[in-house]
Amino acid sequence: MSLIDGAHFDWESVDTVLLDMDGTLLDLRFDNFFWQELVPRRYSELRGIGLAEAHRHLLPKFARKRGTLDWYCLDYWSRELGIDIVKLKEEVRDHIDFLPDVPEFLQAVRQAGKRLVLVTNAHPVTLRLKLRRTGLQRFLDALHSSHDIGRPKEDPEFWGRLRALEPFDPTRSALVDDSLPVLRAAHAYGIARVIAIRKPDSSRPARAVEGFPGVDRLADLGRPRPKPPG
Repeated sequence: MSLIDGAHFDWESVDTVLLDMDGTLLDLRFDNFFWQELVPRRYSELRGIGLAEAHRHLLPKFARKRGTLDWYCLDYWSRELGIDIVKLKEEVRDHIDFLPDVPEFLQAVRQAGKRLVLVTNAHPVTLRLKLRRTGLQRFLDALHSSHDIGRPKEDPEFWGRLRALEPFDPTRSALVDDSLPVLRAAHAYGIARVIAIRKPDSSRPARAVEGFPGVDRLADLGRPRPKPPG
């Protein structure tokens, strides 16, 4: 994996910037805490079992659904686990936050005349919650959830369906995401610049995402020149 030098990133060849939400714009620390700590703790309390046993119950359930729409579906997990996942997310919503320098980066990219498009696997309820908490939508030109499109971003078919709704030119577009399966699917579809986020969780060290150029955070891409007035 090569690191991108923001001073040399070719912004002039990019018209549309496709952006993941969790782990790219928003700190994945919240989601890791929620699914790896809070949900197992609540599951153990409801079932009257120890925390270690709760993790043993949950891990295979999660593994079976990884990479599918159910993996991201709050309704599915509420039914499967017997936990009101929406209510639980509301209880800890104050932990939702941007990754470092994201608002400033987005503002600079918009001022340069680039189109900013959110492409997320987040469930629509989660998306609305995070938008209310952060005001992220004020920086974006469009928002698309895989639940509306009918395929997760890991599915190559997602990108063709997205293009029918959001007519971007793959040869003039960049995607930034922290998920290797998503990066692979986007690259296979033909998106010209596919970039990995190495530090999606601010509380954890940067990690390698093999096969794609990467940055620790969005700001490392540098900033395009502002669009001339008029």
